[in-house]
Amino acid sequence: MNVLIRIEEERDHSRVEELAREAFWNLYRPGCDEHYVVHTMKTHPDFIKDLDYVTEIDGKIVGSIMYTKSHIFNENNEKIETATFGPLCVHPEFQRKGIGTRLIEYTKTLVQEKQYPAIIILGDPHNYCKHGFLNGKDYNVSTIDGKYPLGLLVLELQKGVFDNHRWRFTESNVYEIDQNNVDEYDKRFSVKEKKHTYTQDIFSILIRSFLE
Repeated sequence: MNVLIRIEEERDHSRVEELAREAFWNLYRPGCDEHYVVHTMKTHPDFIKDLDYVTEIDGKIVGSIMYTKSHIFNENNEKIETATFGPLCVHPEFQRKGIGTRLIEYTKTLVQEKQYPAIIILGDPHNYCKHGFLNGKDYNVSTIDGKYPLGLLVLELQKGVFDNHRWRFTESNVYEIDQNNVDEYDKRFSVKEKKHTYTQDIFSILIRSFLE
């Protein structure tokens, strides 16, 4: 395979939205909303434009990663800006072939060069611990309400940045979406069947799981 990782260009936007829709359709819920998030993220103030990359194989975009600014704050109200990626999209035909791994590893270096001390995401540990992510509890990083979800994952890029404090994580509000807007935007795309899958049950269990 002729694999190319490059910055996303404006001409790619519609193809990346289609990619996100294909990658996430019926995965976490009947249908999906990731293509709408991709659409709205491009104009959001938290969007980090120069960390928006795609993977191309023989001229076809098969993978995408996008980053937004996020932050953590401690008991003294000291605030540190962090980076968060998502959606991370890989076309179903190319999943489990290392495309997502390449995108994470490639952009992780760029995030570090931009002096972000950590990447913090909400995701499945099975997919991200191999890249060095640990649960937020390992670094005393919780959600805003002080809980430690199983899927709150932290990659420390500057050693010791979390030492001696308890931190709370806040992601960008770009991920707060109105389902009515999603449904309306989805009308621009070809019709796909919404249905229940076992992966939705796994996701439901995951988001209700916390570390004590």
